[in-house]
Amino acid sequence: MNKVIPRETLQGQSLPEPSHARLMDVLNKLDQGVMVWTEDGHCQVFNERLLTLLELQNGDVFPGYSRAAFFATAVKLGHVTEESAKQAEQDFSSDKQRFSATRRMPSGRRLQIDTRRLSTGGFVTCYTDVTQIERSARDLTQARQAAEEAELTALKTLAAEQSWREEAKLLSQLDEWLHSCKSQEELFRIVSAFMAQLFPQSRGELYIYSNSRDVLDGKCHWGGGEAHDHIFPDACWALRRGRQYLYSADKIAFACAHVEEQPSTSEHEDYVCFPVVAHGNTVGLLHVKFAPEEDAKRKVALHRLALRCGEHISLAVANVRLRDELHDQSTRDPLTGVYNRRYFLGELRNAVALADRRASQLGVLSFDADRFKTFNDTHGHDAGDMVLRAIGDTLKELFHNGEVCCRMGGEEFAVFLPDTDKEQTMEVGEALRAAIEDITLRYGSGTLPRVTISIGVASYPEDGLLPQDLMHAADRALYAAKDAGRNCVVDCQKADPAEGPFSGS
Repeated sequence: MNKVIPRETLQGQSLPEPSHARLMDVLNKLDQGVMVWTEDGHCQVFNERLLTLLELQNGDVFPGYSRAAFFATAVKLGHVTEESAKQAEQDFSSDKQRFSATRRMPSGRRLQIDTRRLSTGGFVTCYTDVTQIERSARDLTQARQAAEEAELTALKTLAAEQSWREEAKLLSQLDEWLHSCKSQEELFRIVSAFMAQLFPQSRGELYIYSNSRDVLDGKCHWGGGEAHDHIFPDACWALRRGRQYLYSADKIAFACAHVEEQPSTSEHEDYVCFPVVAHGNTVGLLHVKFAPEEDAKRKVALHRLALRCGEHISLAVANVRLRDELHDQSTRDPLTGVYNRRYFLGELRNAVALADRRASQLGVLSFDADRFKTFNDTHGHDAGDMVLRAIGDTLKELFHNGEVCCRMGGEEFAVFLPDTDKEQTMEVGEALRAAIEDITLRYGSGTLPRVTISIGVASYPEDGLLPQDLMHAADRALYAAKDAGRNCVVDCQKADPAEGPFSGS
């Protein structure tokens, strides 16, 4: 059992001084290299670790070895530079109590050198191998940088993913709204709103081919863009080449003519033109100008998104145009371009119901071309078709504020006018009669005889509460106009209730 010796007893004892051999044994057990210098600059003591760290052989350093020779040998071996050796000598000659330096050995080992002044005179220098420490610190720094880069990459990826999801959501909403459009006007309004949201820093326009396909009409724009009223197909490289055209100011590229004609366009702006293609047919042009973008990947992503928008818009435009064409085919008379009888009667029912709810009035005109059968027999059916087309064109010129015109069949036509009383309807009928009478038609080498019409007028609610009642009243007035000599306007209130079809037309 160990006996505990009181501290006071140990302090009172006189311990023997350690021998030189014991001190050397202690020094040789250290991981650091140690060298003790005398005041006059000679080596007094060093340990074995010193030779290993300085990559020296036994006998290269010995007690009594001068410090000047030590540094001269280090310079000769390339362990230190002359400037470093001079600086070390200056530090030893100064009043500094402590100074440090570093040394890189030929093997790649890096040493930290710390020198302290001894209270008994001279200096003690410790050489510490910090190679592994610095490597670990370097590896830690690299690992930290790699972690930061990975985090930054993850954040960018997350941001890109969120941006992609947001864009996909907006595209889905755009697609839903586009497929809900009832008309091209609605479609263009939706395109403007969504493109401004998808590309907040961009400007752009959408052009659609006219029916004649010789020009493209400017339909909508966003972001401060200025759409031309019309552009020619050869004014755009995308339409001429049949594929998207990307103009970049920092590459060899040529601006489209329709872009150069815009005064607000900067020569440093990138833009892209997409032919609006659906079902194999080019129906228009989508033009998007992008704000300056330093990030190349972001620029590519914007171009790709614009292309996807163009694809959605292309299909929607084609669908709406096809829907309009089918609607026109089912509701319009192919010869005159005005509505057909079925569409007219359906709209008249709706208009009467609306007038009933609003307690408003509604006027109806029923008319036909005078002596049209005789005209056909005399001049032929081609001339008769020309007359009917001229009447249809006149109707479309005069009525475009909510009125509905139709060809009931043969040479018979009808018009209803919402929110119009009897007096106003009579005035409109007289203006229509005069406009038809002023028509001049050239046929072959001559001019066709003057065309006149007879018009009957009825009004809701005074002449009938149901659509069929109004049409019957207007037809009675039309027959009365025939009896009155034709080429006139007659109120149904002045017609004989027993009036029937006039055989002479």
